Amino acid sequence: MKSHVIIILCLGFVFLTLVHSAPRKEWTKLILTHHWPQTFCNMENCTTNFTYWTLHGLWPNTGAECNTSWHFNASLIEDLLPEMKTFWADLLRPKSTTFWKHEWMKHGTCAAQEEAMDSQHKYFSKALELYHKLDLDGVLKKSNIVPSENYYKLTDVEESIINSYGVPPKIQCVSHKKASEFQVLGQIEICFDKQFQLVDCEKSTKELQSRDGEIRPFIFNNHPVYAVCDVSVPVYYPPLGGSLQTPRFL
Repeated sequence: MKSHVIIILCLGFVFLTLVHSAPRKEWTKLILTHHWPQTFCNMENCTTNFTYWTLHGLWPNTGAECNTSWHFNASLIEDLLPEMKTFWADLLRPKSTTFWKHEWMKHGTCAAQEEAMDSQHKYFSKALELYHKLDLDGVLKKSNIVPSENYYKLTDVEESIINSYGVPPKIQCVSHKKASEFQVLGQIEICFDKQFQLVDCEKSTKELQSRDGEIRPFIFNNHPVYAVCDVSVPVYYPPLGGSLQTPRFL
């Protein structure tokens, strides 16, 4: 009897060793995620004065918390903090570094597989560099897509981005209680390969679910609220201080 127990314990040990020693699946794509502050604060009951798209994060398409011993240290990015507070702000806790700690631990430690992002400073610097390079806010304004009490067509939003970047984005919305009438613009993802060249952002639910440790839709009150926008439903791009009352169709 004892020998059977020993054999089982040994097999279990070998299994756990193999699992933990197995090579981690390498990521192939970076997702630069922007969120619209007014939509976020409408969900979270916070107040925002930001009138432009801010960074949510720079996320490898596979993996999460790749090195839990690589702790966040705000002093290592002290020179970047003024820029991060402006363009990568914590909308819930403006004076805290908790948001950036989360982004580093969950995503930065995975992005660090690449030499160009193999330190905390490099990771945050690269995200800011890509954010400014894209100038999403300016791209939308060029197409006269601005925060408004009007509706937009999702195809118009997408085409304005494709025309500027040459690749399709993944646009995410928040469903309204009057879901058949409109959806609220929430996040826009733009993707890069490992050489930081723009690539297509996939949109299929199946592919998202198959990713190892990949981002799931933002969770609010225990249910997902960010999801790929429905092309058949008008899009509301709420202005600063705008409510989620029924806008007008543009």
